[in-house]
Amino acid sequence: MMVASHDVVCRPMISCTQLTTLSDQTMKGRKAPPSHCLIKIESFSLLSKASVENYTSEAFEAGGYQWTLSIYPTGRARENGYVSVYLNLIISSSKSFPIGLEVNAIVNLFVYNFLHDEYCSYQDTSVRHFHKLQTEWGIPKFMDLLSFDDPSNGYLIEDTCIFGAEILVIKPPSKAEFLTMIDEPVPLSYRWKFNNFSRANLEEYESEFLAGDYKWKLVFYPNGIIEGKGNSISLFLSVDTSSVPPNTKLYVHYILRVKDQIKGQDAETKLCKRYFSSSNPSWGSRTLVPLAKLKDPTKGFLEGNSCIFETEFKVLGLVNSL
Repeated sequence: MMVASHDVVCRPMISCTQLTTLSDQTMKGRKAPPSHCLIKIESFSLLSKASVENYTSEAFEAGGYQWTLSIYPTGRARENGYVSVYLNLIISSSKSFPIGLEVNAIVNLFVYNFLHDEYCSYQDTSVRHFHKLQTEWGIPKFMDLLSFDDPSNGYLIEDTCIFGAEILVIKPPSKAEFLTMIDEPVPLSYRWKFNNFSRANLEEYESEFLAGDYKWKLVFYPNGIIEGKGNSISLFLSVDTSSVPPNTKLYVHYILRVKDQIKGQDAETKLCKRYFSSSNPSWGSRTLVPLAKLKDPTKGFLEGNSCIFETEFKVLGLVNSL
């Protein structure tokens, strides 16, 4: 948003990154406009001379609440010599906004710099608290009028200026997790010898065991599942969720393995870390070993029509959800 050429005055130009308030806060500029409110004021000098303390915008929505933005052209609360800018929370009734309800928000108030084509603000990340007894927050010394009125600074060009507001309402998290890591987790393991592989005619087989504080099982699919169906064996480690406390996930590092009973060149998963929970009780591999490789007598996975499955794992921590 640039304007036509204008008269150049002798005072040096002050950019957004140079101009500071009396408290030494530094304004910074950005190209993107504020997302919630813009006020363009033409004939700003007439507003300054009018018998009104401020101009207040119409209501706008941000974060599920209604707000207005107020511009004080000659300052507010005895701050003569400054432009003051304030954000106001609209409370329609005590019923809709009872005492005790608080709106927490990060607020940024902007002024447009025509020369740099930037929206300038102090980019404050402090959380402001709005409630029934405190419905507004603002910056009484937003900018001194001497700097603001000087066209070489770019904020008031041809007696026109633009202000804006952006509000990020901080709401309680919809979900919270607490991870408690276990110091020196105990290594756990289990071995399952599956006999009569050639006679396996069920889709899946299970072998239950107790390890640590929980019940587990290995789940074996002799003809594979999903992308492994018909071409590989699938093997999974599964926790019995009845042995896990409610709203708790187990953070587990595990390895699943099919033993090479001849050369010791086992087939196994690598570096698997997963959360075991009621919604995801099983993790493993759908294509652990190709069926052709498993049945190859030279590979050692199927010896005497039996194969051996192993798992090694550690419960690294517990995750509790609220």
